[in-house]
Amino acid sequence: MAGFLDRERTVAGPGFNRWMVPPAALCIHLCIGQVYAFSVFNLPMTRLIGVTESAPGDWKLTTLGWIFSISIVCLGLAAAFAGSWLERVGPRKAMLLSATCFGGGFLVSALGIWLHVIWLVYLGYGVLGGIGLGIGYISPVSTLIKWFPDRPGMATGMAIMGFGGGAMIGSPLAVGLMAFFSGPESVGVAPTFVTMGLIYFTFMTIGALLVRLPPEGWLPAGYQPPAESGKLITTAHVHVDEALKTPQFYLVWMVLFLNVSAGIGVLGQASAMSQEMMPGKIEAAAAAGFVGLLSIFNMAGRFIWASASDYLGRKNTYLVFFALGMALYAAVPPAAAMGSVVLYVLCYCVIMSMYGGGFATVPAYLKDLFGTMHVGAIHGRLLTAWAAAGVMGPVLINYIREFQIEAGVPKAQAYTVTMYIMVGLLFLGLICNALIRAVDSRHHHSEPDTGGSRL
Repeated sequence: MAGFLDRERTVAGPGFNRWMVPPAALCIHLCIGQVYAFSVFNLPMTRLIGVTESAPGDWKLTTLGWIFSISIVCLGLAAAFAGSWLERVGPRKAMLLSATCFGGGFLVSALGIWLHVIWLVYLGYGVLGGIGLGIGYISPVSTLIKWFPDRPGMATGMAIMGFGGGAMIGSPLAVGLMAFFSGPESVGVAPTFVTMGLIYFTFMTIGALLVRLPPEGWLPAGYQPPAESGKLITTAHVHVDEALKTPQFYLVWMVLFLNVSAGIGVLGQASAMSQEMMPGKIEAAAAAGFVGLLSIFNMAGRFIWASASDYLGRKNTYLVFFALGMALYAAVPPAAAMGSVVLYVLCYCVIMSMYGGGFATVPAYLKDLFGTMHVGAIHGRLLTAWAAAGVMGPVLINYIREFQIEAGVPKAQAYTVTMYIMVGLLFLGLICNALIRAVDSRHHHSEPDTGGSRL
């Protein structure tokens, strides 16, 4: 079995169709994207004992909120530390480990729910599931870039689009399963976790079995790689450890951090924020629809913007993200003040498309700057920006809102200062992006890339 999982056993044979690789990546990303739908479990898990309403021994929402936070932190750490290991062992072994951790995390959490032991849930979905998230997120990226050197943005966009859309599957699946398993004495959460864990493990394993690496020296028919490096697109390669010594890595880190910080807080508070900024215009049911619409734009933006970056260039694409994002965030408070629901919703839909597009475009940006040799490991290190932004964004939204309300500002205007702070963050991102230049040749790897021989 170990031999079957080895990197050498994943090299594609003659006639292999490269379009089989994006579905393998989607098998992973559509599953782990369920993390965006974890909130559907929160309220039922506050009624595990009381069933119809919370009992004295039931968990509080503040206690349950740590599950998601732990999983995102472990995602960032796993992506950062497992990147170099992934380079050595190849995508199949990494994707199978991701399936085992993510699916197993559900099973451990189910035991914690059944025993009503919260630390088991933290360990299961938070730690094990988070490790599965991080490894699964980065495992297909380098492989896709190698199969699609002619369209790296489109290729990574296809996979990472799945992560954005995973909640659209995970949310109704979880709700339907809880309804099926619930009864007079149970809200059905534990058996739902078991079922989802087994389903996700199965589909992620299918992805691991489907994935292939291109043979050494393989190129798409009719594609001729550039003989010389372009303005920002290198034909050389940079080792992951050497990449951390370049200013380009930290500039791209800031670019991702600032783009994600501006969007992730909005994504997490979209329902409450829309109702408070547009009182009487957006009610609870409409706010739920608004959240669903944002998810669609988040998902679609990952594919559309990443594909567009193949033509616009990665630096120009981020220029659009920051410049247009600044205009849209600045337009939100006036739109709310005017009571224009259409303009308000339109601004946030485009903002969310660029939030998702930033995630999907950055792997190709790294490929342009550092080559393909260690792009998976470099991408893993870069995702620490996501973990940092996951703290920064919600803090800006929640704590500034609370400070404003305590100062006597009406709820409808409590987000105005935050929106203008977002404009400032995006302006900083615009500057960081403008400072990015080609990596100096002294950082280039001394040995030529071996095409399919590395991940």
